[in-house]
Amino acid sequence: MTTNPRPYTHALNRLKEAGLRPTRQRLALARLLFDNGHRHITAEQLHSEAMSQNIKVSLATVYNTLHQFTEAALLNEIVIDSGRSYFDTNTAPHYHFYCEEDGMLSDIPADAVQLARVPNMPRGTELASVDLVFRLRRQSARNAA
Repeated sequence: MTTNPRPYTHALNRLKEAGLRPTRQRLALARLLFDNGHRHITAEQLHSEAMSQNIKVSLATVYNTLHQFTEAALLNEIVIDSGRSYFDTNTAPHYHFYCEEDGMLSDIPADAVQLARVPNMPRGTELASVDLVFRLRRQSARNAA
């Protein structure tokens, strides 16, 4: 007979593997983030989800936890502009489409984009990563034809 793991087992293991102490709040937020596949979420959206599930956590704690998860390589932060960041549970190499009208962020597989040439890096530096966001806007009916 197989036993079902506890509902928090996946989130607990992710935190432990990342070297983060599984506090009650971290565990609750990790479950919201990681238990249902890859997603893009803002701190405000995660806070709203937490509140709707009666998880008592401040917005400041949500921000701090998201940044701790990012530092521990559990998330990637996608900065859209100075006032808007998304946190991505998919940490594999990939790029993004961002729709300016509705704020929707969606993944582009890494192999769907080819960088023809990368500039020489300044002396004493090396390439750490490439963040590429294609900003989209919906075509008007007149321009779509």
